[in-house]
Amino acid sequence: MSHEVTLEWRDGREATVNVRKAETVTDATERAGLGIPYGCLYGACATCTGRLLEGGLVHVKRARGLKPQHRQDGYVLLCVAEPRSDCRIEVGAEVQADLVPNPWK
Repeated sequence: MSHEVTLEWRDGREATVNVRKAETVTDATERAGLGIPYGCLYGACATCTGRLLEGGLVHVKRARGLKPQHRQDGYVLLCVAEPRSDCRIEVGAEVQADLVPNPWK
């Protein structure tokens, strides 16, 4: 079984990827050659932050890089997230920047 996950960037681009059972969103995007940002691959650095717009997914490992308020606001770590239904997720470096603003701007 797989789920269709539609990725949306703020510049208007969209892509859909099939995520297999027991596969993370990041692994599926790598398999599809989509190249979304990621770092540690175990939920600590938050480089892979996305924002769930629709659907359901679960963190299969502890999402250490997100504060409880971020999770309540719909943010997810795609390197440790597996979909439980078809989903729409906002992705890209700008999403992660919402949580950790650049102090040099």
